[in-house]
Amino acid sequence: MSRSTRPHTIAKHLTSGGFTRLDLSEAEQQEGRPGRYEHDGFAVRNYTAEDGTVLTVAGAYGPDWFMTLAQIRFRLEQPYVKCTVTDDAPGVGDHEVLVRWATSTELRARRQAQAARQAPLVAMLRRQEAAAKAAEERQALEDAGQAGLW
Repeated sequence: MSRSTRPHTIAKHLTSGGFTRLDLSEAEQQEGRPGRYEHDGFAVRNYTAEDGTVLTVAGAYGPDWFMTLAQIRFRLEQPYVKCTVTDDAPGVGDHEVLVRWATSTELRARRQAQAARQAPLVAMLRRQEAAAKAAEERQALEDAGQAGLW
């Protein structure tokens, strides 16, 4: 059984990420017409899983709701937010995602994947730093009058 997620916690993470909260009733959220709202934003509601765990559904609304949904997913899956976002739960619309706290295994897999993506860049930076350090040491020896004989 996973830990409960509350709508106010998820809403706080999203509003601190620059999203606009739309205060929609649960009936308005379940209408299934996300594009009819004038401004892009999000709304959250409770969702009870089959095992009784209370989770949160975050929905994207506005003219560009599809992009807002992608940004919501990206924001909530950041390492400092520690959520897992899925869209395959029953009763969740196309413009909504189910949010739950990530497990330690999921967080570890994300860190490993990020390290693998960044490995070439880190290697290049380390080579550049080593070359710069060697050039500085060579210049320091030349300035001291100890130029190499080879």
